[in-house]
Amino acid sequence: MKSTQAIPNKPQLQLGSQGQAVLELEKLLTKLQVYRQPAKGIFDKTVEFSVKLFQFRVFLQSDGIVGPLTWRALYTEAPVNMPILRFGSSGAQVSNVQEVLKISKHYNGEIDGDFATLTEKAVRAFQKSFGIKVDGIVRQETWTALSQIPRGYDPNWFLT
Repeated sequence: MKSTQAIPNKPQLQLGSQGQAVLELEKLLTKLQVYRQPAKGIFDKTVEFSVKLFQFRVFLQSDGIVGPLTWRALYTEAPVNMPILRFGSSGAQVSNVQEVLKISKHYNGEIDGDFATLTEKAVRAFQKSFGIKVDGIVRQETWTALSQIPRGYDPNWFLT
């Protein structure tokens, strides 16, 4: 994980934005390998798609708008403000974890949003394979490792 110091106050960026902050955004997205065009300081559809892809990767709402959470995730190269999940947790974020664990071949149960025994075992196996403290609890370090697993965001959806 990169620096956790305070991120400078950055403007909200979205489709149509232009200028120095967009150039900085393009450089960050290029560094993170989600943007492969020359930086030109114009927030166009290609930049928007790259932002959505990055947001998906770090478990943020993929709205293509770069606000404080997206800026922080870009600077830290990691998910931000994620909940701590453990046995007994439930909901959409548990489903996200199960989906990634299934892709990484650590989980073979149903993606049901229920953090039960099978999910806990899968988290432990995942943590062990990534050299993370094995406790079956999804905290920041585990979220960051989960965000490194490539998963099904179709880069061509906007071309169809």
